[in-house]
Amino acid sequence: MLSSLSTDTVQPVAEGSVLHLRLETPIAELELEDPLAEVFPSAADQTLGLLRLKEVIAYAKNDPKIQGIYLNTSFLMTGMASLQELRDALTDFKESGKWVISYANAYSEGAYYLATVADKVYMYPEGEVEFNGLATEVMFFKKMFDKLDIRPQVFRVGDFKSAVEPFIRESLSEENKVQLNSLLKSIHGELLQNMADARNIPVDRLKEISNKMLVQDSRSAVELGLLDSLLYDDQVKDELRGLLNLGSEANIPLVKYSQYKKSIPGTASSGNEIAVIVADGDIMPGKADNGVVGSATIVELIRRARTNDRVKAIVLRVNSPGGAFQAADMMWRELMLAAETKPVIASMSDYAASGGYYLAMACDTIVARPTTITGSIGVFSVLFDLSHFLDSKIGITTEEVKTGEVGELITVTRSLTESEKNIWQKQTDKVYETFTRKAADGRGMSQDDLKKIASGRVWSGLQAKDNGLADVIGGFDDAVAIAADKAGIGEDYRLRYYPQPKPLLDRLMGNVEDELRTTMLKQELGEQYPWFQQWERIRNYQGVQARMPLEFKVQ
Repeated sequence: MLSSLSTDTVQPVAEGSVLHLRLETPIAELELEDPLAEVFPSAADQTLGLLRLKEVIAYAKNDPKIQGIYLNTSFLMTGMASLQELRDALTDFKESGKWVISYANAYSEGAYYLATVADKVYMYPEGEVEFNGLATEVMFFKKMFDKLDIRPQVFRVGDFKSAVEPFIRESLSEENKVQLNSLLKSIHGELLQNMADARNIPVDRLKEISNKMLVQDSRSAVELGLLDSLLYDDQVKDELRGLLNLGSEANIPLVKYSQYKKSIPGTASSGNEIAVIVADGDIMPGKADNGVVGSATIVELIRRARTNDRVKAIVLRVNSPGGAFQAADMMWRELMLAAETKPVIASMSDYAASGGYYLAMACDTIVARPTTITGSIGVFSVLFDLSHFLDSKIGITTEEVKTGEVGELITVTRSLTESEKNIWQKQTDKVYETFTRKAADGRGMSQDDLKKIASGRVWSGLQAKDNGLADVIGGFDDAVAIAADKAGIGEDYRLRYYPQPKPLLDRLMGNVEDELRTTMLKQELGEQYPWFQQWERIRNYQGVQARMPLEFKVQ
């Protein structure tokens, strides 16, 4: 297997080196290479790319110059499914007979989960281990809207389409509590099983330790078997020297990830390509950008992959909570056309929910992680009536002149009439019918059966497979293997990732423009700027949306 993520700039690595992975920065799907990183480290884009990181670890597995991996991470800024991808990569690395040592000043829940893959898990003596289960928090805006006299006008389908709850409630609905509890238990159960296998501690015992929060300090973590030892930095370095058979004062040949990835040589091209199209972020119309799955960009990429004879299969990597319905539908159509000519496989990452699932359901095979958050098959529409806010808080009034009985349907300057509200609800109902019909067709089930697991309910990857919403429990590598097998190309292929990074000058100019705009807004708005940020995020919810619950995070 070859990859377009490999670099042609090869830098030497010393014999007997240890790959040093410091995972203290955000981890996204694709890595943004920054040529200025070595010259201006503070200005460099610090986001790591999960797919690139996996490739580097895989190469190190068979690199005779690498003796082991030294893993440092206290807090991880990524989702649980991404953690599983990374954990599996480290497990595969260990199959070569090489070792992994983990050390941190403290461990968050996710960081500890990743660390348990190591042969030894060490921690600073006065550090802390977070081991008390998973939690999710939803922020509610209703009281703020009441104070500001802003009135959300909401239209939705299904008991579980809870993305609008923060606008109209002050707490979770019972239906939302049911789905979130079920989801957390499914994900937590998967994590506990993996940690139990790694630490040789029964699952029930780990569950008891977690539920009762028996880990009160670092020493109790050792006594309970979660950690191997409490060591200071110099003591850990002595452990590494012992593994490398070095003297007590010898320098440890640590090689940073940023350096090591440049040591990986480029390889000859293959006549076969598997196009990996990455949908990472909110689904929106227009061009793709960091954190935005732009339908115009993705549609064009799918079309090119479909019509390119060198491309034998497509892997759609989805990490999206959803977004604009029409944008998702446009990409769905192009994926359906592509599936008529070549294999199209979906690989679900942390999220493939609502609009994210809309994309996946067009694929031949759906591969999900056990901890993937998916489903949320449903739609909602929301419009914010700002007329009372504009009048009472700012002193602005408006009046509409129209030629018919129905006025502007997308407006923030007045309340919708009952007739207009009926139009919005009917439109939302129609979109839900479209979503469920297409999902049912894609999954080979009746629409009535599909609706029993729809209604906007969110599922884990394991639950999705049990319900028929996914086909295979696995990761990105499994999706690629399935694509290659269906295309009949064995291991003779090259992976190429899309969208391609923007040119350096475009990125630099974009950063300058963004920073200038932010600075001007902060100066103009002062203490009100945080409220403006919240409003900017909420404003994207106007119109018909296929989106999972707002600000859903598992911690």
